[in-house]
Amino acid sequence: MKIILIVILAVLCLVLLLRAYTVERALRRAARQLREREQEGSSARLLLAAPNSSAEALLAAVNGLLELRQADEADYARREKALRQQISNVSHDLRTPLTSILGYLQLLEGDDLAPDERREYLGIIESRAKALQSLITSFYDLSRLDGGEYPIVRERVDLYTVLGGLVAAFYNDLTGSGLDVSVELDEGLPQVWGDASAALRVFSNLIRNALDHGVGSLAIRLCREGDEVVSVFENGSGGLTQEDVAHVFDRSFTSDRNRTSQNTGLGLAIVKALAGQMGCRAEAGLRGGLFSISVRWKIAR
Repeated sequence: MKIILIVILAVLCLVLLLRAYTVERALRRAARQLREREQEGSSARLLLAAPNSSAEALLAAVNGLLELRQADEADYARREKALRQQISNVSHDLRTPLTSILGYLQLLEGDDLAPDERREYLGIIESRAKALQSLITSFYDLSRLDGGEYPIVRERVDLYTVLGGLVAAFYNDLTGSGLDVSVELDEGLPQVWGDASAALRVFSNLIRNALDHGVGSLAIRLCREGDEVVSVFENGSGGLTQEDVAHVFDRSFTSDRNRTSQNTGLGLAIVKALAGQMGCRAEAGLRGGLFSISVRWKIAR
């Protein structure tokens, strides 16, 4: 009887030793795979040669970490590419007005320049300098928005008063734009949650965007839809495509592929960021040759 027990124990020990050896060998192989993946810069999944629930759970956790690392690397590469593109765009956008300013300053050095020409050149220089100032301010505002440093005060805002006053301030620009302008602002609208100065900036950027890129017509509407007040700016699309519409809020997006104009596309990126900070939704659409941007404001209760 004792001999049988000893034999059974010996067999069990042998089985356990064999199992431990198999698991150890599988883990060593997995460790070797991990080192090889590290050297190759690969994030491929590790494979287990011998089945074992504990070892498989360990490898599943390791594979999960590898997948997270792969996702982080892909996200980092995407962000780095976007940053390089943005730096390139910023450099180009800053260089354009600076080059123009320097060129006209050189023209002003001429002794035979007529007074009318001098005034004209000075006016162009002033215009380019203001465009450069606006551009730098936009870059600064975007960096503050990204860093959560842009001051937003959550308060009750009367959009009818804000937008109505702004339309009056832009009267000369609107009437001289060559666009068929219509303004429909519903009276008696409830107040919304937002920030008065940020709302003014949003509307100002949308009007400027329409004046710069709109073709044929411009419609400005303010109305209530359910539990929201909706502001809509709609103008002729000017050649925009559905693919463009999906990216109009991207910073430095511009429909001018060669970036030959002074407009950088930062205005709509600021609109999107400010709307998000105020808890609103900014949406873009294209239908029947008309491009529209709507902002949906939450009614203050």
